[in-house]
This record gives sequence, structure tokens and C-alpha cells, in this order.
Amino acid sequence: MPYTATEGLLTSANKGAVDGGVGERVLVDYKDALQDYKASDLDVMSMFAQSMTTDTGGDIDLTYALPSMKLESIDEGSTPAYQHTKMRSERVSVKEWGIAVGVTRRMIEDSRFNEVEMALNEARKAVDRHLTDHFIAAVFGELNSTFGTIELNDGIADSTITTFASNPTGGWLGSGGDITADGTRTYAHANATAANLQRSHWFDSASGSGDGEINLSDLLTAIEMIGQHGYNADTLLLSPLHYKSLLSLADFTAVYTAGVGATSTIASMHKQLEGTFVEGTNQTRIIGSIYGLNVVSNPWVPVDKICVMDASVKPVAYVERRGLTVEEANPGFGIVGSYLSLRYGLKIINPLSGVVINNK
Repeated sequence: MPYTATEGLLTSANKGAVDGGVGERVLVDYKDALQDYKASDLDVMSMFAQSMTTDTGGDIDLTYALPSMKLESIDEGSTPAYQHTKMRSERVSVKEWGIAVGVTRRMIEDSRFNEVEMALNEARKAVDRHLTDHFIAAVFGELNSTFGTIELNDGIADSTITTFASNPTGGWLGSGGDITADGTRTYAHANATAANLQRSHWFDSASGSGDGEINLSDLLTAIEMIGQHGYNADTLLLSPLHYKSLLSLADFTAVYTAGVGATSTIASMHKQLEGTFVEGTNQTRIIGSIYGLNVVSNPWVPVDKICVMDASVKPVAYVERRGLTVEEANPGFGIVGSYLSLRYGLKIINPLSGVVINNK
């Protein structure tokens, strides 16, 4: 009987088999199975990060130019003084992360391909979960001893956020600091006052301390704070619990009544969803908009925090020293194993394009 099942990650048709390869499979090497896997292709990476690679090890120093030069009025025949670019340096902590994957020799000898495939597939999923968790901890300022992130909350000082020893992944703009000093994370913009520009991008919700609560005035404040720095807030990141609260607001749900993107009487469920926001959500992950913000709900988002940001700007620098690699190992006792590891670091290096609202 011909073999018609979909091939797994670790197996391939053996074209040398007597039946032309349709009835027999061979185990693919761990390295071959992972050589096309790219952690940098994750959705969380494309949303938040500007990726780069480096050949050096340890902590990486990235240097960015600050808007510092300006034209001067020149008297005829005179020469203006030379101006130089002010720079800001960000240190990114690069560490190695890995996992050892083991299967029994008997599993391979007995051709139990499904169990071997599941082992390596789960290892790849572990990489996905790890990187997503790391990004969320950094972007939302969550306390996580594994990643070295600290809790960032209402009105926290920018000097605390930028202290590399205690917070290597950085964060959005905090309060305080000299707006004119070299190396600062904010700078004068248009005719905005220093008091406006130096406000903390971490603030407590006006609605209280309940998880999943949303206050519309908080969103307006976040939009205004981001706009003061010349950015355009266009994305609202929230948890499913926040989304439930948002759906309860007439401002958000009214646009999806029958006759506006929906059909009141239809013959089938497929036809009912056609052209509605539900169908669009399945395709784009965007579940509507409010005040010009695309609403994105994701279970990774903490139930006690909301993030408003300009998604056209990549706030996080993701530095990859070495992509995911596999090393074969045979520790004995009938175990055939492989070590998966990668070396990377990430840090928020654009602190002005996002705001986090705490339900605390």
C-alpha cells in the first residue's frame, strides 16, 4: 500500500527503496532538519526588532547619532564653527541560550519516527516561546530574573531604566534627566516644552488597579506623549482580557453592527463572516481600531499592562552573535542527543515611540 502521509520534519522518502521510496522513510540528521530554521523570522521579531549580526562575543556596544546639528545665520565673509554629531551608546548583553534534546536509541532503531520528530519539534517551539517571552518582558517592563529584566512602573526614573547592571534590556523613556545633555535618550523637538518631553512613558491607569481594565483617556494620553516626540501612535497591544473590556465599549463595537461590515440574515456561517472584521482578524491579527490605533490582542501580553506604540519604528535592537545551531552528542546509557543553542541579545534602543499603561 503506497505511503501517502505528510512527511515529518525529521524524515524523508528513501528513494532507494524497492518500491520507489513511497513505502519507506529514513531519519534525517538533526542538523539537516534545523539548518533552515531562523529564530529571526518570528512574528514578535518582525513587530518589535531591528535585527543585526555581529562577529564579536560578549556585550555589544551600539552607537547612534542624536539630532544635534543646526544651521546658523552667517555674516557675509565669515565661517561658522564646525559642528559635530552627538552620539548615544547602548550596550547590549549577548548571552548563550540552549537546550539538550535526547531520544532513546531504541526509538531510532525501531523507526519510531513520530516520537523523534515530536522531540525536535518541541525543542523548536521552546525556542519560539523563549524569544517571545524575552521580548514581552523587555517591552512591557516585566520582572523576570531569567532575562534580567526589572519591573518598570509609574513614573520610574530614566536613570533606573538605563542602568545596565540591573536592567540590561532597557525600556521606554522614564522621567527625569537633562534634555540637553550629550548621550541623553530624549532631545528637544519642535516647540514642545522640556516638561512635556521628559514625562515618563510608564504611568498607572486612571481607571484603577483591576486587571484588564481600559480607560479611554489613558489611550489619548499615550497618543499625545508619543506625538510630542514626532512619532505617530498607530498600534494598541493588549491582552484578551483587555480586549473583552474594549468590546464592551460602544465606541469600539458600534462600527460592527449589521449593515456596516456585517450581514444580519445569511444562509451559511461562511457567508456570515465574509467581509466582516472577524474574517479580517483571522488574516491580519488586527481586530479593529480605536482612535486610529490598530488593536492587536495576544495572550502573551500581561493582563495588567497595555502598550501603545508607533509600529513603523522598530524600538528593539536584536543582536545575533550566532543563530540556532545543533551539535550532536551521545552521553551514553542508550540516549542519542543533540544540543540546540543560540547567542543573542536584545535591548530597547528607541525609548520615545512607545508608552506602557499599568493597571496597578
